[in-house]
Amino acid sequence: MEVFFIKLLQFILSISLLVFLHEGGHMLASKLFGIRVEKFFIFFDLSVGKWSGKLFSFKPKNSATEYGLGWLPFGGYCKIAGMIDESFDTEQMQQPAQPWEFRCKPAWQRLIVMIGGVAVNFFLALFIYSMIMFHWGENYVKMSDMTQGMKFNTEAKQYGFRDHDILVGTDIRPFKDFNVDVYRDLSEARYCDVVRDGKQVRITLPGNINLLNMLKVTPQFLRPFIPAVIDTVYKELPAADVDSRLVASPAWAMGLSKGDTILAVNGKNIDSYNEFTEEIGRISDQLSAVKTPKDSLRLRSVSFVVAKAGTSKRDTLRTTLTADLKVGFAVPSLYGLYNDKTTHVSYGFFESFPAGVKYGWNVLSGYVSDMQYVFTADGAKSLGGFGAIGSLFPDTWDWYMFWKMTAFLSIILAFMNILPIPALDGGHVLFLLYEIITRRKPSETFMVRAEYVGVTILILLMVVANLNDILRWLGIMY
Repeated sequence: MEVFFIKLLQFILSISLLVFLHEGGHMLASKLFGIRVEKFFIFFDLSVGKWSGKLFSFKPKNSATEYGLGWLPFGGYCKIAGMIDESFDTEQMQQPAQPWEFRCKPAWQRLIVMIGGVAVNFFLALFIYSMIMFHWGENYVKMSDMTQGMKFNTEAKQYGFRDHDILVGTDIRPFKDFNVDVYRDLSEARYCDVVRDGKQVRITLPGNINLLNMLKVTPQFLRPFIPAVIDTVYKELPAADVDSRLVASPAWAMGLSKGDTILAVNGKNIDSYNEFTEEIGRISDQLSAVKTPKDSLRLRSVSFVVAKAGTSKRDTLRTTLTADLKVGFAVPSLYGLYNDKTTHVSYGFFESFPAGVKYGWNVLSGYVSDMQYVFTADGAKSLGGFGAIGSLFPDTWDWYMFWKMTAFLSIILAFMNILPIPALDGGHVLFLLYEIITRRKPSETFMVRAEYVGVTILILLMVVANLNDILRWLGIMY
């Protein structure tokens, strides 16, 4: 339960900050051109019956703006006078136009007002990435220093990859470190160079491997090869339910210790921690279909063949995994495995800005490239809502990861809002560009109807995304 609240708190803090600054961008641009802002809210204050929907609000003396917090966590809004938006305040639009209203301003000023929020989110992300570079620098393991190479799935091996291949690069660019760009490049590359047994080998690729499949299948197309050598054994583990109980660790009960190597699971030989997790995953798949506690206990009863540290001795051990299939040990992380080969790059204050901009632009371009998969059946299933976003935050409070995730979400918020969908900033931008080019304003009736269509689309997307979260939480595969 503690982990849930830590993730929730990070999520709320991050989203609130981003929404506040996004809407602040609209308000700042509005006030710059003398446009009255009537409401500035984080989250929507959708009224229910006689309840206004406001958790709290206040209006400073001599100010035309009401500030507040709504109950519906769908972002936030800045209600600009004389503008058709998600508030659907058509009564105001029927009144005589006033000089301080949005509709009375030149199209170019209204355009700046509409892109104000997106601009703030985009430049905020670049600034955060720059400050991350300045404060923490960069830490990564070069692909060329990963001497254990990669672990590949069956599809990858059909293209010619072999376990322990060290990736060098593709016809697109050389590889720097292991991240999602490796998958993107391999999906589009015509060839990939690897180091195999000390020699460089070129592997021919089709140039159109499905990126979504590369990431979604189990096991994935490739992962860093991690030996099944135990680094840490836990004496107790959190219980599978939501309370704070601890249960005995199966690894501790079996007598496992640091340096021991897992050689087989349920009689099947494994060569890595990658294969160990695959075997546990198979048990998980079988467990989802059982109907009785007896069947569950039978599946969770597992045998291991273990090579004891510093000896040639091999033991066959049996244990019962926890209800959530935990064993109770950890292997070295990628940084732990290559601790002596980790590259650290420090940046001065002014050096951090070009580095942060480059990193942020790479994140944005990768995200835009991946959007093509959203319009496929598997892409729709991969959509995630608040639960999926919240799960991206770490289990413990980590300022580095918090700011990195906040910058990532800021870029997503900027990109999603600039999409040409009515009710989003991009929809308003589209209609304003039409007005500037044709010198004709879309009618107010058309704008209201377009706003209704846009809100409907957004609600449907929210329903699908959050329904996917619920189905994943229930363990329903579809």
